[in-house]
Amino acid sequence: MKVQGKLNKVDRGVQRNDPKMVSSTGTMGLGPVEFKSRISEHPGRILALATRNVVTLPPTATIMEAIKIMTEKRFRRIPITNAGTRRLEGVVTSVDIIDFLGGGKKNLLVENRFKGNLLAAINEEVRQIMETDIAYLNEKADFKEAVSTMLKRRTGGLPIVNDDMHVVAIFTERNAIELMGGIVTNKTVDEYMTRNVKMVATDTPIGQAAKVMVENRLRRLPVVKDGIFAGIVTASDIVHFLGRGDAFSKLITGNIHEALDQPVGSIVSQELIWTSPGTDMGKAMEIMLERKIGSLPVLEEGLLRGIITESDFLKSFE
Repeated sequence: MKVQGKLNKVDRGVQRNDPKMVSSTGTMGLGPVEFKSRISEHPGRILALATRNVVTLPPTATIMEAIKIMTEKRFRRIPITNAGTRRLEGVVTSVDIIDFLGGGKKNLLVENRFKGNLLAAINEEVRQIMETDIAYLNEKADFKEAVSTMLKRRTGGLPIVNDDMHVVAIFTERNAIELMGGIVTNKTVDEYMTRNVKMVATDTPIGQAAKVMVENRLRRLPVVKDGIFAGIVTASDIVHFLGRGDAFSKLITGNIHEALDQPVGSIVSQELIWTSPGTDMGKAMEIMLERKIGSLPVLEEGLLRGIITESDFLKSFE
């Protein structure tokens, strides 16, 4: 890929001009541990590994309420349950939100039904944009079934339900990574990373970056400036940006296009965290857990070689 890093001539491993660059080279002292042995320590129901404290919304909740909760709680998804029966009816994700706000087909709700009036549209019920054909698991499912389902359905999270279809927990890619982080796998990042990475420039409008994500079913995009890697922007970053401060004011007054026209570089973290192709997968997972991030760019001598994500880790589990 033609992305040249601005490297210090003395130390070609770290961009000294970039703040808090973190490398992940080196080995760990735990000795070789296979994935299967770690999984075998957690037999039985997926419920033991899932997050129990789940926030749900009824289908009649507003889209604005979903945006506020995602921003305050730093959630990527919220299960939607019937207010009366408490049965699972759907899920709304950060990608659904940016789709609705201008990134994709769900924006037609704003343009057609509300004639471009965003203020009216964001007070519409969340059922209008939630996904109903969703993947979920019964509380009796095991880890293997959870990973297989997430990969097959290309989802980062699964509501866990009981026999009455009541949501009792949620299992995410992060839960799976927590199970595996810190072990030596004898598998390297370059074996599983995504190589053909779509990117946007720092001066790309936030709304245009959202469209790229929605059209390509992506949750994150590397951002570059003059060919130099500058960071990663995620769908959640965009939702959190819109749900706070000046952007939130524009959102509730209907002037959302002013916010979406801002450059995507303005919401990219200044802390660049990356890894190298030869890093052990377990070490890379450990870094992601410590830094609370869902992906790592993979750099080699200043060149962006690819990106490793939580989903890529799941593929290595299989």
